Amino acid sequence: MNEEYTSLGLMSGTSGDGVDASIIQSNGDSKYEVIKDKYYEYDNQIYQNIHNLKEKINNHNNLKTLSTELSDLEKKITLFHAKVIKEINDDKKIDIVGFHGQTIYHNSQERISNQLGDGKLLSQLTKKNIVYDFRQNDIQNGGEGAPLTPIFHQLLTTQHKLDLPTCILNIGGISNITIIGEPVGTYGFTSRDIGPGNCLIDSWVRKNSKYKFDKDGILASTGKRNDIIFEQAQELFANRPNQNTLSFDVNDFDVSFARGLSLEDGAATLTDFTARIIGTALFSLLSKVSNKLWKVLVCGGGRKNKILIEKIKKNTLKNIILQPIDEYGINGDFVESQAFAFLAIRSVLKLPISFPNTTGCKQPSVGGKIIKFK
Repeated sequence: MNEEYTSLGLMSGTSGDGVDASIIQSNGDSKYEVIKDKYYEYDNQIYQNIHNLKEKINNHNNLKTLSTELSDLEKKITLFHAKVIKEINDDKKIDIVGFHGQTIYHNSQERISNQLGDGKLLSQLTKKNIVYDFRQNDIQNGGEGAPLTPIFHQLLTTQHKLDLPTCILNIGGISNITIIGEPVGTYGFTSRDIGPGNCLIDSWVRKNSKYKFDKDGILASTGKRNDIIFEQAQELFANRPNQNTLSFDVNDFDVSFARGLSLEDGAATLTDFTARIIGTALFSLLSKVSNKLWKVLVCGGGRKNKILIEKIKKNTLKNIILQPIDEYGINGDFVESQAFAFLAIRSVLKLPISFPNTTGCKQPSVGGKIIKFK
């Protein structure tokens, strides 16, 4: 596979605050080079619309009852992405755009994953080849539609010559983990979502203050954990019905159990709770190899929350070392957008992007829908 493509990946995560954009050059298999990374913040109206609508959607029937509002928001999101493409494109020749869209509803049990983003409209507006709706093929093959980034995580570790096995922990709205056992050339990796990442803390801060998130964990650092509520939250999580799910939606987690706490105490309690879930998951997934020093490379916005990271460290094994992925020359803010640029190339080449060990699909599945600009 020698032909290289220049691909733009556009990722709008579960925090719904904006779009990460990455241009990479890659053959879709064994090598990649980052050309440019840039973040574009949504205007306040789109941001509010995303979160207001997400809160109204409790089951797949709401997707029908709210269809007018959803299509209106989808158009706004698509127009915003078109603007991003025009701005980042300067004089670069972009062969393909990987357009993730904005996840508005994801239910692993129902095998439904809905991303807002009109690939056909985006192609018309930008005169580009667009790959979008990355999750449907996987779902039709019995998968949960997520997580999709592990094949790129494997390329990252191979290209940066990291010791294997190694582990990548992405803390976005949801936290997920990829364990890479073998370099590119095999599908030697496993992956799963492990629980909330930033979603509970963000939701609490959004509902109880003028802020969008707890920057650097400052609110949590000044608050005090409420032990009764913390124990209740753990019990709720431990007794949830879908214990074996591989993927989550932010709507799977609810901050209502923290009602009545002050802003700071709520942030502290939710940060402790999130850290306990992530730390316990790392413990159970990595403890099978207890004589090994496990390096866990952390990417995503949650790695910047110092209090969260400190608490995860306290909740897991001594032989598990958490490090920001940035220490290896990889920008931890743009791993996902680079991944979708890479997955778009794989989709065009008809190479699989999801696997039985990542999403639970029956066999390796190829990727998104391709809109070729005529």
